Amino acid sequence: MFDNIAPTYDKLNHLLSLSIDKLWRRRVVRKVRRMHPERVLDLATGTGDLAIKMAKAMPKAKIMGVDLSENMLSVAAEKVRRQGLDDHIALYQGDAENLDVATGVLDVVTVAFGVRNFGNLEAGLSEIMRSLRSGGHIVVLEFSTPRNWLVRKAYQLYSNHVMKPVGGLVSKDRKAYDYLPDSIVEFPDRERFLEIMSRTGFVECRRRSQSLGIAQIYIGKKP
Repeated sequence: MFDNIAPTYDKLNHLLSLSIDKLWRRRVVRKVRRMHPERVLDLATGTGDLAIKMAKAMPKAKIMGVDLSENMLSVAAEKVRRQGLDDHIALYQGDAENLDVATGVLDVVTVAFGVRNFGNLEAGLSEIMRSLRSGGHIVVLEFSTPRNWLVRKAYQLYSNHVMKPVGGLVSKDRKAYDYLPDSIVEFPDRERFLEIMSRTGFVECRRRSQSLGIAQIYIGKKP
């Protein structure tokens, strides 16, 4: 599915979010930068937007982007090449539940809009835990269902009557843009996800709501 929508993914992301997704990524980068990491893995990197922003903000850090979709990585590689970041970002095809990364070597693992697509959420989080050094952090940016009933209703109407038909039309893959909004509804709510992070072993788990609860930034630490 992600291979099919890769050519139009960036355009639709920015169009359907009114470019608010760029603001959310900048906030993630600021949080990561304050952690002063040397080795960062951007998991489910997609077309590389977050990896590129981190590489620009932290030129001394080594950034690795991993994704399961070959076509998404091809788009990311072209963007990295155009911006002259080949020496700062390494891209690999890989599975979140079976990372080709040594144990305890990463300072930060980021996941932007990808954790809800893990085949097994706890297995993916456990693999992130394994790859982090002691004191390392996970930073997750993910959509959530707004709690305010008016915002929630407006968001549902937008998802069903704008996001799905426009996304399907532009990407020529209606099933993909039926799946993506539906996956947000099925994803564990904010407290439940924090519980899952804690159960996986992360400590000091917290979140910050974005844009009236449309998205959340989750942070956890490996003991």
